Amino acid sequence: MSADRRQCIALIGLRGCGKTTVGREVARLLGGESVDTDDVVIERAGRSIAEIFANEGEAGFRKRESEAILEVAQNPPAVISVGGGAVLQQENIEALRSVATVVWLTAPAGTLYRRISTDPTTPRSRPPLTALSGIEEVQQLLNERRPFYSRVADFQIDTAGREPKVIAEEIVRRVRGPSSPPTGQ
Repeated sequence: MSADRRQCIALIGLRGCGKTTVGREVARLLGGESVDTDDVVIERAGRSIAEIFANEGEAGFRKRESEAILEVAQNPPAVISVGGGAVLQQENIEALRSVATVVWLTAPAGTLYRRISTDPTTPRSRPPLTALSGIEEVQQLLNERRPFYSRVADFQIDTAGREPKVIAEEIVRRVRGPSSPPTGQ
């Protein structure tokens, strides 16, 4: 891993794994900015991801997502959090790996489903991605995407039952090394 890639950390994983929350905490520790590419897509489109899916389909959303990732990678922040399906596009993988250490945040399907289903923003902001519902959808997506996450990630961290601050500290320690304390404390 080159020293240049260590300047940015990209968080990948299925929705509900904690990318946005942990990303903010990692950025705080590093004294930098965190950018969630879903937020970039929403801002550029002027509508929610659910509305983009309804009007443009998944293909339209994935195109917008790739554009957002390429844009953010041009001037990378301390942390980039990307949508759960971003790793399905080779151009996204290449853009992320060219500027960042890629960290896969994991959790069991039951934990992911519980987080998603108890988030009050999910129904209006996140469309279903399969014909399945509930935990069955989460399990199917996890099974389908696991090989992509595994191939792209420099390392993975289980987020189940752990506080975002503790997860963020572990990420910073693993990326920066044990002798390099976080800068934003």
